[in-house]
Amino acid sequence: MGQQAFGKDALAKIIETGTDEVVAVYCEPDRDGKPVDPIKEFALEKGLPVEQPANFDAPETLETLAGYNADLMVMAFVNVFVPEAARDTPTHGSICFHPSLLPLHRGPSAVNWPIIMGSDKSGFSWFYPSDGLDEGDSLMQWECEIGPDDTVIDLYFKKIYPAAVDSVLEVCDLFRAGNPPHIVPDEAQATYERRCTARHSEICWHRPVGQVYDLIRGTNPAPGAWTTYKGAKLGIFDSARAPGDGISGRVRAITNDGIEVQCVGGRILVKRVRPEGGDKTPAAQWASEVGLEVGEEFPS
Repeated sequence: MGQQAFGKDALAKIIETGTDEVVAVYCEPDRDGKPVDPIKEFALEKGLPVEQPANFDAPETLETLAGYNADLMVMAFVNVFVPEAARDTPTHGSICFHPSLLPLHRGPSAVNWPIIMGSDKSGFSWFYPSDGLDEGDSLMQWECEIGPDDTVIDLYFKKIYPAAVDSVLEVCDLFRAGNPPHIVPDEAQATYERRCTARHSEICWHRPVGQVYDLIRGTNPAPGAWTTYKGAKLGIFDSARAPGDGISGRVRAITNDGIEVQCVGGRILVKRVRPEGGDKTPAAQWASEVGLEVGEEFPS
């Protein structure tokens, strides 16, 4: 059970070994005007049964699921709620993926928030899901460093994603061996964060430079940090820290490398921006096009 690229790649990893038989693939229902989910497309190419129930409470949905006589449900990045009756239908129940070191960062934006909060490590967990959001014992966890300049692309797509796809085989092996581990979470360490949206990613240039930089890289590429210029929204993407002092929010330098904006204790070198209604563009090019000058201020 899964969705999008991660679900498809996890399915492909299981199939390519030939050790386990995939009896069915579950994914979200098709959406009008949207492309077919990659996991569905791949499953159909492989001749696998595909199920797309709108919910898992209907008796006929549970009956169909039981009819597959599955040993284990592998939930690879699932956004739909799957109740206990469905999770417990396979002989060994279900196991679910989450891109954080649970119980830290429960919630839908578990890759963004550790970076935004300035954490130096993250990872992923395979856990036994309950009716609570990302709650339950873990089967296994994998940890990685968050580098000081890592963006969401660096942390998720370059570190977590490939290791997580490979780990699906270890997950199956742990169940096959019998008595799979149960790592009980320390609920005193648990955190839950809401979905990270544009409401959370507006830049306040009057904050310490480290906090501003963490916000920018923790929302790059999505939902994207932003500020305003002459009343229009301006997305802020690829950036770097730079030394310097001055009045926070003020443009201190414009070079071929980008725009230096002052914060508390240092500057942000903005390398790439996206003007409202436009495409991502080098910051120096945008500055030239709009006539931005040194000494102008971005509001906070």
